[in-house]
Amino acid sequence: MNIDRSVFSQLMDQIDPYEFRQLVRRHKRGGRKYRFTCWEQFLSMAFAQLTYRESLRDIETCLHSLGGKLYHSGIRREVSRSTLAYANEHRPWQIYRDLTLSLIARARVLYQDDRLMTDLDGAVYALDATNIELCLKLFPWAKAAHNQKTTAGIKLHAQLDVQSNLPVFARVSEAAMHEVRILDEILFEPGAFYIVDRAYTDFARLNKIDRAGAFFVIRAKKGLRFMRVASHLVDKAWGVRVDQSIRLVVPRSHEGYPDCIRRIKFFDLEQERSFIFLTNNFVLDALTIAELYHKRWTIELFFKWIKQHLRIKAFFGTSPNAVNTQVWIALAVFVLVAIIKKELKLEASLYTILQILSVTLFEKEPINQVLTRTQPLIDNEYNPNQLSLFNL
Repeated sequence: MNIDRSVFSQLMDQIDPYEFRQLVRRHKRGGRKYRFTCWEQFLSMAFAQLTYRESLRDIETCLHSLGGKLYHSGIRREVSRSTLAYANEHRPWQIYRDLTLSLIARARVLYQDDRLMTDLDGAVYALDATNIELCLKLFPWAKAAHNQKTTAGIKLHAQLDVQSNLPVFARVSEAAMHEVRILDEILFEPGAFYIVDRAYTDFARLNKIDRAGAFFVIRAKKGLRFMRVASHLVDKAWGVRVDQSIRLVVPRSHEGYPDCIRRIKFFDLEQERSFIFLTNNFVLDALTIAELYHKRWTIELFFKWIKQHLRIKAFFGTSPNAVNTQVWIALAVFVLVAIIKKELKLEASLYTILQILSVTLFEKEPINQVLTRTQPLIDNEYNPNQLSLFNL
């Protein structure tokens, strides 16, 4: 029953408390108990994400103003900014990473019917990274480049499930870290498609995708040196100009990827420009490969969306642990809202749901009524026992 329970509590009910305790035990450092628990830390940071708080002082002030409402939402004591700052600096951020990945696994089951390309059996993933600028004095570990001494930033790497628009992998690194190195940390799924930009051109690493039984689609860099092995028939009416099997001729590239690669040249009529794609899939037609690469744009939209609607550009702590904690909790909130949207069969966008939640978190109403109510509940029924001002 949701009687006398806040919307915030109902939203957090999507997280299994037993599973969360197991995650804390797995990553807990030391044997002592935390007075300010990891669950209370998560709730405080989730509150900051949902209500668009700007600083630790902002979080502290707003939480104090709620008084007794916090106790029934799981926060049993007053939250000071120093306590929350210490927790973000020292509690393992891996707790919230594993929590988010668990929520993502659940959400992907709910969204498994939302397939963009029904003729594909495997999942489709888009890989990319986005830069977030920081102050070098506050984040000395986040240099933008080894030869730059005045700028700083971090790089958020993500692997997006294109068919559900859910992130399945994320990593925060220094801005100086090259995108292609993230391929070393990903476990490739057999039969899945990995769509990447040409910044990920490393043929030895692409060969790992092929050996894992997965497929890649990548834009070719200019000046690629190759030897044509075979040419395939194409229908130029659909924009496909070339479909070839090639071998790399540069010794280092050939050593990294000794097998044949498929090279496709596609002319986009809308943009009036040509694109050249490389893939290890020789079964799908060339037009489908080109359409697959076009889906890479979804991760650009994902980065733009989370930067606008989640708190991942201004951070509450300056250490790598605090930054990772905030990023993963932000992603957990994103996935929680996606789960609610699917389970309640809401037609509203994630943005609209976030906006409604931001002003109704501590309303004591069923969450489905709060998120589906479109008109105010005003009783217009005439009561004959009530005197009218103009009848006096």
